[in-house]
Amino acid sequence: MKKSMLTLFLALLVLTGCAAGPREPSFSLKDIPEFSGEPYVILNDNEPDFTEEEITSDSFETYSDLDALGRCGAAFACVGTDLMPTEERGSIGSVKPSGWQTVKYDCVDGKYLYNRCHLIGYQLSGENANEQNLITGTRYMNVDGMLPFENLVADYVKETEHHVLYRVTPVFEGEDLVAEGVQMEGWSVEDSGDGVCFNVYVYNCQPGVRIDYATGESCLEDQAGADAAGASYILNTSSHKFHNPGCSGVSSMSESNKQAYTGSREDLIAQGYTPCGQCNP
Repeated sequence: MKKSMLTLFLALLVLTGCAAGPREPSFSLKDIPEFSGEPYVILNDNEPDFTEEEITSDSFETYSDLDALGRCGAAFACVGTDLMPTEERGSIGSVKPSGWQTVKYDCVDGKYLYNRCHLIGYQLSGENANEQNLITGTRYMNVDGMLPFENLVADYVKETEHHVLYRVTPVFEGEDLVAEGVQMEGWSVEDSGDGVCFNVYVYNCQPGVRIDYATGESCLEDQAGADAAGASYILNTSSHKFHNPGCSGVSSMSESNKQAYTGSREDLIAQGYTPCGQCNP
């Protein structure tokens, strides 16, 4: 019995010592340049921020608790072959990360703007529907930004059977529900970073689409420009919904509730109107 209790205590001690916990990025968003066509920028001369106390060759994975807004925090792991999946990936559709929206655009590969992005990729951790490991991320961030670094780590670990310290920290502005981007850090342990060493900020953006990070709502950049100049909408003053002029809902609207409007989409929303779910103005 004493041996069992000691084993349990040591296990809890290890888990507590390795917990990701709340973590602020080591940089300010103000220091990050505007997106200019590359999916990521290098931070701190590409040197990760791991401390001596965090360096270990023992495999582990830890995830931060969701905050009061339901947002993920840092995910931290020492990736080894023993963490990698041994079965087919399962469904993650049950998880709705903060700011999640289901929206499609023709300019996006696969149409869907947002993916449920793993902080620590499935190929590294075997994690499926873990709400502490999934954020609302664009297809562009997921495939063009994060995946190359995940593949780098996975290939190195499989080829060498060594370990890589790996941490991904979502970066939110204020109380926004969608992260502006993620900080990704990797460092191969046994060779002191000779095999893998990176520290990058990956933009959570999608070329051609404008994103409201506060809510996750989005529109095509061309549409955003039209909104700024003043677009035409039809208001239903009873339901407080607004429509594109060609929407089928306009023809069935009572004339007494119908009102033409020219102005910005944002102003209408500020006045308490909501966009029609059918025409998505």
